[in-house]
Formats: sequence, structure tokens, C-alpha cells
Amino acid sequence: MQRLNSNGSGRGSKRELYRQLAVVAVPIALQSLVASSLNLVDNLMVGALGEAELGAVGAGMQIYFIGWIFLFGFSAGASTFVAQFWGANDLPNIRKTMGFAIAICEAVGILFFAFSFFGPHIVMRIFTNIPQTIELGAQYVRWGAPSFLLMPVLIILEMSLRATQQTKIPMYISFVAFGMNTFLNWVLIFGHFGLPAMGVRGAALATVLSRVVELALDFIVIFVRSNVLAGHISEFFGWNRDLAGRVVKNSLPTMINEGAWSVATSMYVAAYARVGVTEYAAFQAAETIDVLFVMAAFSLGDAALIIIGQKLGEGELEEAYSTAITILKCCTLVSVIVSILLATCSGPLVSLFNFTPEGAHDCRMILIVYSVALTFDALCGAIVTGVLRSGGDTRFAMFADIGTIWLIGVPMAWICTAFLHLPIFVAVALAKTELAVKLVIVVKRVLSKKWVNNVVENL
Repeated sequence: MQRLNSNGSGRGSKRELYRQLAVVAVPIALQSLVASSLNLVDNLMVGALGEAELGAVGAGMQIYFIGWIFLFGFSAGASTFVAQFWGANDLPNIRKTMGFAIAICEAVGILFFAFSFFGPHIVMRIFTNIPQTIELGAQYVRWGAPSFLLMPVLIILEMSLRATQQTKIPMYISFVAFGMNTFLNWVLIFGHFGLPAMGVRGAALATVLSRVVELALDFIVIFVRSNVLAGHISEFFGWNRDLAGRVVKNSLPTMINEGAWSVATSMYVAAYARVGVTEYAAFQAAETIDVLFVMAAFSLGDAALIIIGQKLGEGELEEAYSTAITILKCCTLVSVIVSILLATCSGPLVSLFNFTPEGAHDCRMILIVYSVALTFDALCGAIVTGVLRSGGDTRFAMFADIGTIWLIGVPMAWICTAFLHLPIFVAVALAKTELAVKLVIVVKRVLSKKWVNNVVENL
């Protein structure tokens, strides 16, 4: 294999890198787009019921967002090992890593299930103090609680497929899940084929049922069709103390990182939800639209972990560094293009929602803010979730990510809404300033090369 120096020389290797980046990143981007579109469809259908229902589901979804992020955090730490074991052609340890990660994540999922199913009103009071929103949101939270029992296995299986560069499989499965969820939403929310109109409960039940289908397809693809990841059950639960210790050491900071970040994001929701029903509905819709665009740029970060992790597992440390620099340049270009698209499309997309004139204005202004912040957001995400984690530099990533959002972003959101009573789009803009500070910190870390490590050596 041709080695690259720190300046990224080797035109042939660069061409191969661009090809590999496209092969890995495009399916991830499409899968993210489908998942984001699913949220958009959910919000459009629920939004047809009214602004109160839209706001309630938006607030109720926060517990699922937090739970998913905790699970994603541990799986992201484990994916460092899967990607590097893949580079070392070590399938037995890939399976052991998968089994250990599933066991840990399922334990977390059970805790979130119990909290959501038995205490939905308590959950809702964390995020809003509006009685109507609490009551409607509690229905959504309880009916959707079984998702927490399915998500741990789903996340680990799909992470493992991506980390072994089988990114098309989760993409195809997500297409099926999207179609199923959209159809079930239409049937259960509004009451078709003789079924009762369930409203927000129908939206939650549709999500649970589509998760069941998605998990069944993952099992069929991996185990029935004898995918490279398939093996005897003893192979998945035969991990030793050394492997488990290394995975936990790398994954725990990532899990804390993602968990604290998700709680901080939910604190944004709690701050903005207290401004008013119309303002919060505008924020919720803007969030849904923004994800459609930002995930295209974030897919490069996911691809970075996979590609760079493989090179580190192969022992190509210098090539891993130059690959990271090239991917970040690509991420900058893509994110600028996507931010322009977001600003351009904001008006037509907002018109899809059943907003009052005030709500439509607030939503458009928030989307303009998001379009400006998108490049900063995408680069920070690519560095933290892709570059730093690929080399096991999870502690530094954790401190950089948590520190800026909790010391700058969250206080700014609450000061602007609870004390200064500024328009919601101004509060969102000031809270986003944490991204500029974070970008400076993490770029310096990338250039230091302290993150370039082989974490699976001697395992």
C-alpha cells in the first residue's frame, strides 16, 4: 500500500480515497436522509392535527433522542474497534466486540424503557410546563417506550455493517423502514382501514412497529444470509476482560459525551418550549428541516471513522493522518454547498407546515441561522465523531464537545429566553456561537496528531 506523507501526496492514492469516500459516505448520507425524511413525514402528519400536537410530539421525542444518543455513544466507541479489527482482518474480535456492545446497550435500553413506560408525565415535565403539551406528549412517550428494547440491537448491528464498509445494507433496510413507518403513520394517526384515529399515540405505535420490521431485516441479512459478521452465538459472548476493558475505556467517554450533548440539546428544547406554543412549533419544524440537510455533511464524519479506523488498524499511521486532512477539506466544501441549499429552500419547506404567519416567520428565521452555522456544525461533527474517535482520542473529544455546549450554548439559550425574552431565532443564533469556539479547539487537536493511535494492537 502506498504511504502518504503529512502533506497528502500521492495523487493515485487520493483518487482512490475519493472513490472509497464516495462508496462509504453516499449510502450513509442516503440512509440519514431517509431517517430525517421520516421525521419530517412524522411532523407533517402530526402537524396536520395542530400546533399543540406538533409541539407535544417534539417535546416527547426528546427522551427517545437522549436514549438513542446514549446508545449511539457507546456504539460509536465500539465502532472504533470494529473498524480497526476490520483493517487487521480479525473477524473473531469483531463479533466479540458486537456481543459486548449489545449487552451493555440493552441494559441501558431497559432503563429508558422503564422510565418512559411507567413515568411518561414525569418525562414530559422535564421538557415543558405547558399542561396541554404534557398530556399529549405523555401519550406519545408511553406508546413509543418499547422502541428502547429494540434500538440497542438495531444500533449495534447497523454500526457493525457500516464499520465493515457494508454501508449499502443499512441504507436499503432504512428505505423499507421509511415506507413502513410512513404508511403506518397514515393509517394509525388518522384512522384508515376501519381502525380508530389514534393521533399522537398512532405516531408512536407506527415507530415501534417499523423498528420491529427493521430489526427483523437486519437479522435476516446478517444471520440467515450468512453475512461476514455472522457467527455462532458463543462467538458474540466470548469476550475476555482485556477486550471488554479496552472497549469500555474507549466507549465510556463517548457515551458520556453523547449523553451529555443530548441532554444539553434537550435543554435547548426546554428553553425554547417555554417561549410559547407557536414559537416552539416553529423551532421543532426548523429542527426537522435542518436535519435533512446537515446529515448529508455529517455522513462524511461517519465515513471518516470507518476509513481512518481501517488504516490505523492496518498500521498506516501517517496515511491515516493525511486521509483525515483530505476528508475534512471535502467536508468543508460539501457543508458550504449544503448550507446554501438550506437557505435557498427554507421558504418552500416552511410552507409545507400548517403555521400561522408568526410561526412561519420564526421558522424561516431559525433556518437562516442554521444555514450560517451548518459548516461549523458539520466540521465539528466530522472531527469529533470521525477523526478523533477513529484513533481512540475519545476523552479529549468528550471534554471539547461537552465543555463548549454546556458552558456557552445552554446558558446562552436560557439567558436569552428566560431572562432577556429575545425572539426565538435570536436566542438560537446566540446559542450557536459555541460551535465557533469548539471548532478552534478540535482543529488544533487534529493538527497535533495526538489522536493517531492503533487501539487494537496486541489484542
